[in-house]
Amino acid sequence: MTRDGGRARRRGQGELEGQVLGALREADGPVTAAWVQQRLGGDLAYTTVVTILTRLLAKDVVARERHGRSFLWTPTADVARLAALRMRRLLDGERDREAVLASFVTALPPGDEQVLRALLDIPGPDAGGTEN
Repeated sequence: MTRDGGRARRRGQGELEGQVLGALREADGPVTAAWVQQRLGGDLAYTTVVTILTRLLAKDVVARERHGRSFLWTPTADVARLAALRMRRLLDGERDREAVLASFVTALPPGDEQVLRALLDIPGPDAGGTEN
């Protein structure tokens, strides 16, 4: 939890995941969970940091290697990929994907809509490729 105007504010899971991944990306190499905990200011329990790292491992955005009795952690993706995974998980939970996507696109500001249109114009990995 963080302090917000003297009151404790509980961080959301997505926010914590982003902060942990951000800390890992700032590291010079593989780091321990204790390093991540210290980097985030130490107000999180060590077990919370390990839980978040384990969730990130399951999402394939971090890697770990055994180091003695603990693990060293490294990022394998950036915060943008993590946000995209969260968006995908939300979309996967909806019955009418087309309606959700249409609502999302129509709610975008013009600049974001243009970025999305440009990205959609880029051929995908299966477009125009040759078969092996």
